[in-house]
Amino acid sequence: MASKKYYAVFKGRKTGIFTSWAECEEQIKGFSGALYKSFRTRGEAEAALGFADQTLLFPVEQKEVKWQPAKEKIVLASELIMDSVCVDASCIGNPGDVEYRGMYTATRQVIFHKRSMPNGTNNLGEFLAIVHALAHLKNKTSNIPIYSDSETAIIWVKNKRVRTKLERNDNNEEIFNLVARGLKWLENNEYANPVLKWNTMCWGQIPADFGRK
Repeated sequence: MASKKYYAVFKGRKTGIFTSWAECEEQIKGFSGALYKSFRTRGEAEAALGFADQTLLFPVEQKEVKWQPAKEKIVLASELIMDSVCVDASCIGNPGDVEYRGMYTATRQVIFHKRSMPNGTNNLGEFLAIVHALAHLKNKTSNIPIYSDSETAIIWVKNKRVRTKLERNDNNEEIFNLVARGLKWLENNEYANPVLKWNTMCWGQIPADFGRK
């Protein structure tokens, strides 16, 4: 006997939890940009669907994003786009061991995870995470947005310039080599993905957070 599934529809004719594929399909079939995922338990579906207020996620009319110059303060968005990638880094110590990862915001599926690198900083990890996400999405020809909770890293990406006080040494060659590769990628590639500041005050911790605060 097949196990029961629960379908969370994040974007469709109706959003919510449906207990049959027929009900779910009715909401998403032929609906442009439909977004859904199946879960084994109702609790998992409710947790995913309850990640943010759905009335704010998908307004009928999407407002055009107006960018501020990179040297100015990044403006926080008021509406969360679930069809996106979010990234975060973790640094144990300052400097210390740094790792980063990226995941799809709606499903919280991890799509990449860089193992721990010694003697780095959180901002360097955040910068690498954004560039990694840009490269990943470019390979998939996807223009969905990328969220980061690091204003510094976003500015570094926009300016294609990293300004860190961390001194390079034999112990942190790996992270500095990756930063150099990231900067080279930014110089040699164009992308249409908006890089957005995660609004922690409104939406809570970014899903890619490592939970070590």
